[in-house]
Amino acid sequence: MAIYNLGSINADYFYHVPHLPGPGETLAATDMTRGLGGKGANMSVAAARAGAHTAHIGAVGGDGKWAIDRMTEFGVDTRHIATLTDTPMGQALIYVDDAGENSIVLLNGANFQIPDQTIASALAEASPGDTLLMQNETLSQLGTAKMARSLDLYIAYAAAPFDASAVTAVLPYLDFLILNEVEAAQLEEATGKTPEALGVTDVIITLGANGARWIHNGTARDFPAMPVTPVDTTGAGDTFTGYVLAARDRGLPMEQCIALAMRAGALMVTRQGTADVIPDLKEVDEARF
Repeated sequence: MAIYNLGSINADYFYHVPHLPGPGETLAATDMTRGLGGKGANMSVAAARAGAHTAHIGAVGGDGKWAIDRMTEFGVDTRHIATLTDTPMGQALIYVDDAGENSIVLLNGANFQIPDQTIASALAEASPGDTLLMQNETLSQLGTAKMARSLDLYIAYAAAPFDASAVTAVLPYLDFLILNEVEAAQLEEATGKTPEALGVTDVIITLGANGARWIHNGTARDFPAMPVTPVDTTGAGDTFTGYVLAARDRGLPMEQCIALAMRAGALMVTRQGTADVIPDLKEVDEARF
């Protein structure tokens, strides 16, 4: 089977700071690096490194050839990434403090201009049972979800960056929803429904150091986190999502999918960076916690 990921592609600029800046505060960064990122690219790389055939649907500007090349090196099918010469690629300015926490400023760029024809051409190759994955760093999510439903695809949505209207618009089409604890509370406030009552077959709530909660047809089960000391939490949730869906695509039971993704996410937070440092399946299998 295959995973088709309608997702963002960013140039991530990491600034290492002693603490996250407050309002009006000027800080001197101790280091700066550029890497491949965007929640979409991160999830595509994670799914590919976890062993799934992963086709990314997206766009970069004329300044983004390096990002396409990097994704190809990581095993992602990049044939459905458009290059738009009249707009910059997406960017993220990421501030990482000494404790590994981060804050992020995004420029949408080409991520908000993915051509409809690029999406249609990609899904024209999909087979029933393949996975469509989306996040909230692109447009055209609702139309793509409707197209995927007509093609009998398994539709997965990562509700970040969180926007209640974006989630509720695609909610009737979803088979799988993943969000963090804060986002789950915000969605419950917006809809008046608990995660168990959303009508989505599989809901996963990531709980950071407390692990994750899987809700299947309204019944919840908790999974503990691996005991690690975080260096950088950027991209850990994206890694978790990519691994869960890749394992499911290989036919593993959801319990095993989550257990594997927990290991991948735990290993990810011990590394500095985003897509460039997402572990492959061999590294995850061999990790000792």
